[in-house]
Amino acid sequence: MISTMPAEVLRQYAAVYRAALLQDVIPFWLRQGMDHEFGGIITSLDRDGAILDTDKSVWFQGRAAWMFATLHNTVEQRAEWLEAARSCIEFLRRHCFSPAGKLYFTVTREGRPLRMRRYVFSEAFAAIANAVCAKAGGDARAAEDALTTFATFLRHSFTPGVMPPKYEPARPMKGLGPHLIAIVTAQELRANLGDVEVAGRTCTEWVDWNIAEIERDFVKPDLEAVMETVGPRGEILDHFDGRTLNPGHAIECAWFILREGRLRGEHKFIQLGLNLLDWMWSRGWDEEHGGLFYFRDLRGLPVQEYWHDMKFWWPQCEAIIATLLAFQLTGQEKYARWHRRVHEWSFKHFSDPEFGEWYGYLHRDGRVSVRLKGNLWKGPFHLPRMLWYCWRLCEGKLPE
Repeated sequence: MISTMPAEVLRQYAAVYRAALLQDVIPFWLRQGMDHEFGGIITSLDRDGAILDTDKSVWFQGRAAWMFATLHNTVEQRAEWLEAARSCIEFLRRHCFSPAGKLYFTVTREGRPLRMRRYVFSEAFAAIANAVCAKAGGDARAAEDALTTFATFLRHSFTPGVMPPKYEPARPMKGLGPHLIAIVTAQELRANLGDVEVAGRTCTEWVDWNIAEIERDFVKPDLEAVMETVGPRGEILDHFDGRTLNPGHAIECAWFILREGRLRGEHKFIQLGLNLLDWMWSRGWDEEHGGLFYFRDLRGLPVQEYWHDMKFWWPQCEAIIATLLAFQLTGQEKYARWHRRVHEWSFKHFSDPEFGEWYGYLHRDGRVSVRLKGNLWKGPFHLPRMLWYCWRLCEGKLPE
């Protein structure tokens, strides 16, 4: 359904998102984060952009490269954006791969390895970065590297026995994360390289397979919930870990599925995405103070993690995208209302008008918990992706 949001409101939203992206967030990271001595990006920054720690997140070499190159490809072909993307890609290639081909999680500023994590999200982010850089042109290796790193992600995530188990055999578990990351990675490769085949399936087939897995094992219509962790066949595990819900993660998954439904005109995907958004907004939105809780319990019981009621920046960003996209697809007023609530709350509490960018971590009532603007987990990705996507969505200029 065509959106009925007044054109003037859409123009106002578009202007806010564009200005925040191009006049605030991206300049902050280009000015403060880029490492002109060793290459790549440093993301551990204080409120004013001062460096807190020079160790580098391998996640963010890929995430930042994707963001900068996406701006170059879709907004304006600015040399500084493409140069920033290439700096991150080159740092990845030179320093971040282990001899076995898996990417490290953190390295020193110079690129000496510090930590290897069992999971393979660094590979997914490297894949989307290389794919968008391949489309930007001038990098003969990028397309091949995108396919190779996505194949590594898929092999470790979905081939039994390749990734070391997180849990002992007494209670095997699997998580939502690899499936939603597989969806968006396949979407980005398809958008930039075409519907290429990786590990025996096309990108579209990987999207379909992962959506089916999520719907079968993680979506619980009878409970109106999206599980973060389940047993091997989708069993609900009635323990702290098994009952813990992550509304932001589920809402991020919702807009990936809505995006696929929008692209392909597939009503069943749109309805599934709307269900995920509806259920997890209801469970996650803090009616007293505003903002999305970080964790909730499936049965309304106390949550084990002490930060369960904090407000992190990234779930709000995902909800801003999901609610706007849901409204554009349905014209339902509740989604416009939800979008306005999360948009206004987030810009009021997270943004820093003095030094720019957003704080990452707030107390439940919206007070700043820690003043930093970046660490190994927070950098130029969730926030600028939201600003870019919503700006383009409001203007009807989204590439798919």
